[in-house]
Amino acid sequence: MSKFRKQHMSIDWHEIVGEESYEPAVNATLKEKSSLVERVGMMMLSVGTGAWRVRASMNKIARALGIVCNADIGLLTIECTCIENGETHTNEITLSTTGVNTDKLNELEHFADGFAERAGKYSVLQFHRILDKIAEIPPNYKAFNLALASGLACCGFTFLLGGGPVEMILAFFGAAVGMFVRKKLLERHITLLANVSAAVAAACVTYIILFRISQLLFNVSEVHQSGYICSMLFVIPGFPLITGGIDLAKLDLRSGLERLTYALLIILMATVTGWVTALLLNSYPADLPELVMNPVLKMVIRLICSFCGVYGFSFLFNSKRKMAVTAGLIGMIANTLRLELIDFTNIPAGVAAFIGAFTAGLLASAMKTKAGYPRITLTVPSIVIMVPGMFLYKGIYYLGAYDIANGGMWLTKAFLIIISLPLGLIFARIFTDNNFRKSS
Repeated sequence: MSKFRKQHMSIDWHEIVGEESYEPAVNATLKEKSSLVERVGMMMLSVGTGAWRVRASMNKIARALGIVCNADIGLLTIECTCIENGETHTNEITLSTTGVNTDKLNELEHFADGFAERAGKYSVLQFHRILDKIAEIPPNYKAFNLALASGLACCGFTFLLGGGPVEMILAFFGAAVGMFVRKKLLERHITLLANVSAAVAAACVTYIILFRISQLLFNVSEVHQSGYICSMLFVIPGFPLITGGIDLAKLDLRSGLERLTYALLIILMATVTGWVTALLLNSYPADLPELVMNPVLKMVIRLICSFCGVYGFSFLFNSKRKMAVTAGLIGMIANTLRLELIDFTNIPAGVAAFIGAFTAGLLASAMKTKAGYPRITLTVPSIVIMVPGMFLYKGIYYLGAYDIANGGMWLTKAFLIIISLPLGLIFARIFTDNNFRKSS
């Protein structure tokens, strides 16, 4: 077997800066200043945030250093030109892959916010050493922790989609196994489509096997088998879907389209894998059996399940527990409001999703002032649970069965909800953030 060789070479930032110098960063050369701007941008991009926030952080560094920065930002690349006193320095940086890490995002935000007051005291090399420490922060959770969090999230998700105790229990185990498989594959740097496919197949197979065992032992009804869809929803690419929509709203078209394409790749791979697995195991999607319960009790359980769903998904984004709890409280209110509007008014699902996301955006803005977390670390986890993963799966399943009418109907429903979610966050940001509200 040939030796594995990286296609994306690492950058040695210390080599660019050279030997130790105690000269303050504001007095450094343009090349050294540019290295800080570029590295902060690359690290921000690597944790999953959108082009608007990446550029904002790069601009904070550039202004503090007295230079001008212009950047073209995509999903994995940044083309950056820095200008000072007629001299220019242009560079292009490429990531090998993308992911989400809200804990590092929070640390990088604090670094950028406090950079200006330290730029006249610290050298460029000292700043790079601080960034080294941020880059080396280990993940907060092991594969087993993420498996439990995924199971909890999908268990809550299942009730919100209309499932009962049987579907919730089986989805918990299916999602836990699927996430465990995916995390182990990610640790081995297995490519995107392969790890998504393997994780979804593991989740569906686990659900269906446990369902067949339950049939034999407890005579569980066949109507519960369609809950296997809920066990695969942990792969929903909520961050690129939402950040892609926000980037499009700010006319960062390259980043927005690349993020939406990335999300679409994951969705297509997940739904096709789920479809093929279901065919092989003789399963099929169907409406979950309707739960009949008191409306007040249903609302209370929705609040609990919404919190559990958002809390669990936040772990998958590497949020610390306090941040996950904060996002869970926001999602609990916003998502329950959305579902109650659908149940008790004539509001279409897309409009209800907009109101839910708008509420989440307003609550996150209020919490940012108190807790100091970046908005995106709270808003995206709190509305990921609103992404219609089941609708997307049903749409692909029916299209695969040449049932164009049903497939088109489910995909249309999903599309209207998906475009409403980032719009809700965008308008909440417009109302609460002066910098975001104005074009510049």
